[in-house]
Amino acid sequence: MLTYPDIDPVALQLGPLAIHWYGLMYGVGFLGGWWLGRVAARRPWSPVRPAQMEDLLIYVAFGVIAGGRIGYILFYDMGQVLNDPLRLIRLWQGGMSFHGGLLGVLLACWLYCRKHGIDYFRLMDFVAPLVTIGLGAGRIGNFINGELWGKVTSVPWGMVYPPLGPEPRHPSQLYQFLLEGVVLFVVLWLFSRKPRPTMAVSGLFLTLYGVFRFFVEFFRMPDAHIGYLAFDWFTMGQLLTLPMIALGVLLLALAYRRNDVPDGKAGRAGK
Repeated sequence: MLTYPDIDPVALQLGPLAIHWYGLMYGVGFLGGWWLGRVAARRPWSPVRPAQMEDLLIYVAFGVIAGGRIGYILFYDMGQVLNDPLRLIRLWQGGMSFHGGLLGVLLACWLYCRKHGIDYFRLMDFVAPLVTIGLGAGRIGNFINGELWGKVTSVPWGMVYPPLGPEPRHPSQLYQFLLEGVVLFVVLWLFSRKPRPTMAVSGLFLTLYGVFRFFVEFFRMPDAHIGYLAFDWFTMGQLLTLPMIALGVLLLALAYRRNDVPDGKAGRAGK
């Protein structure tokens, strides 16, 4: 049995300014994605050039933050925000929805494609492996914040989180860090190192993330103000992953049926 190390969520206090670990994790995600994006952009079939990563980062960052926060409010927290509207801007308290962030990124990338005249799904295939850096960092932020804990367990790595009582719990944030961050990144990065049919990388991302998230939800506590939606185990998180899995499988099937493999001769931004 392990004990939660009681990490101060404030990483640095500068007078009235508090820098939270949760916000720093978003910085890690954005900077890590930007750096890896510059590496991936050197590939001949990349739809963007390394010098254009800064512009793309701005679009994606706005999509993640705005979409993630709005999505959380719509999917999980509408009642509390109506009672306390300032909660909408208190990002350091947590409350970001991956599914909302994903929709925000999809919209932001569509706007980026319109600006630069490149194929939408080629850009999404480029962005998909980079997103996993932020996913992993965000789950570490959840762990530091002491949120999204798992169910009571007897496994040897169960962790006691004192505010929730003396029982050890699944450190489900770390499960998600491992699956959605580490494993998903390794698979997508290796898969995308060779030219793949357009939509294949995006389809693989949606499918694997959906499967991983659906699986981990069995170990997570449901949101207290929502509970289980059905069967005493089916959660809102699982409900939202089902369309992702279905769309991911569809994109993979379409990708390999069309077999439109980019060759690097067309479609780069700026051409």
